[in-house]
Formats: sequence, C-alpha cells, structure tokens
Amino acid sequence: MQASTDTVLSSRRRSFWRDRAGAALARRPLIILALVVACMPLALLTTVTMPIGPMYWDHYIYLDAANRIFDGQVPSIDFFAPVGGLGYYLFAGWLYLFPNGHPLLLSSWSLMTVTVPLMALVVRDVQSRSAAIAYGLLLPFLFFSLLPFNTGEFYPYPGSEGFGIYNRQVCQLLYVLAACLVFVRGWKTLAIVTALAMLALLFVKVTGVVAGVVLCLTAFLAGRLPLRAALVAGAFFLAAIALIEMTTGSVSAYIADIQSLVLINDTSLLPRLLQAASLNFETVLACALLCLVLLLTSYKAFFGTIRTFAAKPGFTAFADIADHSFFWLGSFTAAGLLFESQNTGSQAFIFLWPLLLGIMLERYRLKGPSAAFVAIAVLSFFAALPPAAAVTQKAARAWIGGINNMPLEQSNLKSMGAVSVRDILTERMEKLRNNYVVYRPTYDALASEGTLPSFLLYSDFDFQALWLRSADEVISAIHSYETANKVRFETIMTIDFTNPFPWLMDRHAPKYIAIGADPYRAVPPLDAHVKQAVDAVDLALYPTCPPTAARLALLNLYQPMLAEGHRRITLTPCFDAFVRDGITAAP
Repeated sequence: MQASTDTVLSSRRRSFWRDRAGAALARRPLIILALVVACMPLALLTTVTMPIGPMYWDHYIYLDAANRIFDGQVPSIDFFAPVGGLGYYLFAGWLYLFPNGHPLLLSSWSLMTVTVPLMALVVRDVQSRSAAIAYGLLLPFLFFSLLPFNTGEFYPYPGSEGFGIYNRQVCQLLYVLAACLVFVRGWKTLAIVTALAMLALLFVKVTGVVAGVVLCLTAFLAGRLPLRAALVAGAFFLAAIALIEMTTGSVSAYIADIQSLVLINDTSLLPRLLQAASLNFETVLACALLCLVLLLTSYKAFFGTIRTFAAKPGFTAFADIADHSFFWLGSFTAAGLLFESQNTGSQAFIFLWPLLLGIMLERYRLKGPSAAFVAIAVLSFFAALPPAAAVTQKAARAWIGGINNMPLEQSNLKSMGAVSVRDILTERMEKLRNNYVVYRPTYDALASEGTLPSFLLYSDFDFQALWLRSADEVISAIHSYETANKVRFETIMTIDFTNPFPWLMDRHAPKYIAIGADPYRAVPPLDAHVKQAVDAVDLALYPTCPPTAARLALLNLYQPMLAEGHRRITLTPCFDAFVRDGITAAP
C-alpha cells in the first residue's frame, strides 16, 4: 500500500513539474528562440546535401567574397560588389566557424547573427504584456529565417534556391523592424532596434534601407516612434556610418559602387513597380481591399482627426491623422513595392505580418467579433498567407522531391559540391555536354547573336549540374597542368558570372575584378586598377559549355588585357584558359 502511495505521489510530482515547465515555456518565447539557435549548428557541423535548384550558382558569390575577405580584401574598396558587404562578412565568419556547413545554408542563416538579437529585444518587450503576441511575432520570423526559399515562382521544378539571398535577408530585417515599430513600447528598445536594423539594411542592400526609411517615417508621423527614440537612433546610425568611413573608407566606396549600378541599370521605375505588383498580385490586391475596408469602417474618426487638425494644427493632431490603420498599411505596401521593384527573388512582403497582426488586435479590442472585424481578419490572412504558403510548398517540394535524387559525383568542390540531382537530369547533362562540345560553332553563333540555347538556361537544373561537373573537371586539369609544367597559379579569375575557384583551390582572387559578374547589370566600365589586375592574373578560366552571350561579353571586355602576356589553351572540353607567360615555378 505504501509503495503504491509513493508511486502515485511521485507521478503527481513529475506531472506537477512538467506542467510548471510547460507553463514557463508558454510564457517565455525567448526560450524557444534560444533552443532554435542552439540546434542550428547540428545542420552545419556536417555537410548537408542540397537538391540542386534554379540559378543555384548565385550563392557561389559568397564563397568568392569570403575568400577575398580572408585575403584581406575589403568589399567596394578592393572589389566591386552588387550589394553591401555585411552579408559577405557574416558569411565569412560563419564559414570560419562551420567549415563543413553547406554554403547555401551558411549564406542564408548567417544574417541571424544580426536578426536574432534584435528579434530577442522585440520579443522581450512584447512578452511582458502578452506571450501569445510575442509568439505570433517570433514563430513567423523563425519560419522565414530558417527556410531558404523565395516567395516568387521562377521555375516549375522544385529545388534549392541559391539566388535572391540578400533580398531574402532584407525582407527578414524589414520584418524585425516592422515588429519593433508596431509593437515595442520601450523607447530605448525602439531606438536600439531601429538604429541597428537600419544599419544592417544599408550594408546588406541599399534599396532595403529605402524601404526601411518608409517604415520608420510612417511610425514617426503616426507618433509611434517617439522623437527622442528617433533622434537617438538617427544619431547612432550617422555616427556608425562616420566611424566606418573614417576607419575603412568603405562607405564612400560603397556609394560609388551604388552610383555605378544606377548608371548601368538606368531604367524607368514605373514598369518595375508594375512588375512587382503583378508578381505579388494576391498580396497587393488583399492589401488594397483591406485599406478600403479599414477606411470605410473608420471614416468618421478619420475625418474627425482632419477637422481637429484644421482647427488647431500641430504635430499631435497630425499624428492622430497618420495613426490610422489604412495609412500604415498603404505605406508599408508602398515600401514593399519599392523594394520588390529592384529584385529577382525574395521573401516579398513578409514584413506585413506584424502590422496585420497589430491591426487585427486593435480592431478586436475596439469592435469585438463584429462583421467588420471578420472582414478585416479574412483580408489580413489573405495578405499574409501567400508568402507563407509559397515557402512551405517550395520547401516541401524540394525535400520530398529530392528523395529520388542522387548525389553529384565530384572530388574537388568541397562543401559546394554537396548537391543532388535526379538521374534523368544527370543523363540530360551528359548529353548536352557532348552536344556543346561537338557542335561548338552553333552555340558560338547563338552567343554572338545574343541568344541563349534555352530561354531559362541559368534556371535549368542540367546547366547548374553541368557547371559543377565542369568545375570539378577543370580543377583536376589545373592540378595536372601545374604538375606537368612545375608551376603554380596563385591568382585565378573566371570570365564568367561567378568565381569560386580560388576558394576551392586555396588560391587568391585578383583585386578589383567584380564579383557576380553580370556584364549587363553589375560590371562597371573597367578602370586602370581592373586592367592592371587582369593583365597580372596567373590564370583566367573561360567556360565553353555552352558559350553564352554574357560569357562572350565578358570575354570581349577582358580579352584586350589578356591578348598580350597570356596564351590561350584548352584545359578541358568545357574550359579554355588564359595562362600568363613566365608564370612562377612551384616551390
């Protein structure tokens, strides 16, 4: 009897402590955040094989940048980059800590170095009033941060998305900023999160800080961002920029790069805005309808604030006008359209969720479960669900569809080569490779006419897999050439979009040459520094499977510097090379 009683008491005690632990966890969203961050290294200590995807080679840019940073090069000063340097530095740090981590995961997750502490400050402020709201902000943040997928559709087949990484990172920063501006009440937390988020936006991608300014200005005009918080945040923002400029000179160099990009991409804004709206039609339409409903259900209060302002103008009276939900939503939607007009691939409009959550909570407190509230809630979910549904579907399709994939065979690509491809695509890759080699004049003719062999060539999985296979082959060929000729190529460049070879071979990339070398959008006119660097490079690799208009444009750009002092050879059927005369013998 006593043993039975002890067992019951012991069971009750365990149940009691389980209930206490569950209740504590429910009240402490920060614990969930800490647990997620603590588990992330488990996916980075070993190399996870990723299913290959469209435009997969975009994230190789981060490997090129990290290798340059390890060499002491500074983005915008020592090489032209299409975006700010923060993402490259964060990736380099994570690559140093997790050398076996897959580059796609490292490049996607490394921004959490910034976003997690800022989100923790937001959650800490919010959970003191409502743990449920804190969870409502935290869980979507973790969802979009951990799944490296874009919300837009750019290819019909499922796979990993190595493109648009810095655009996704901007959207995640805007999410944290929006959550702060809508829900945080402590002015010190507001100032800290706003200043650091804006700094990060500036040095990830400059168009991100433009959208961030719209968000901050909306909150300031509505009286949600107090003047002292705005002044402190602005002072810290400017002081940090001044300090970085005085110590490195990279801010002015970054501005010069931005000016060059503007000149290269001098196109009208209106078509881009229309394109952004069409690509995100469901969200934009839902936001437009929601703005209309919000205005119709609060027009009396809105026009009352206008009359008050007309009778006695002042900042407080104007803030009452601006602090209407439809004004907030219209401004946030405009910010999203501005940012998306400059993108190909991102997690578009995810930062609307904190505002939509705030609008629903505010209307429920004011009106209760009324018909107007139901309409607002339905439209809010219609605006918020498309990004979440798109990312969920893409992640599920990529990983479920990847079950039938086979790892790509390679021996020289380190963690970059940890990809899987379906057998049918591997067979197609081999057939196309033979076709590119045998019928090379045909593809040269297409390239000279500015036409790709396939309209979606860079998204085609066979192209991405062939690029990796060709890179693996050419590294073996380089080693064989060095051994046979007793030389060593210390500086290596590619006459192509991306150049991970210095990182793969533990060599060096020449200074000043642009990374992410799209000759139509991201390669400025060559200056004396670039010409000298190309002239002095030990080895320049030119891929030929297949020749493309972009590769031909880069060849025409760099060949004048390579014509003298280099000789062109064929290293593999898919790679030509320009070898510098008088190359130093290997020690």
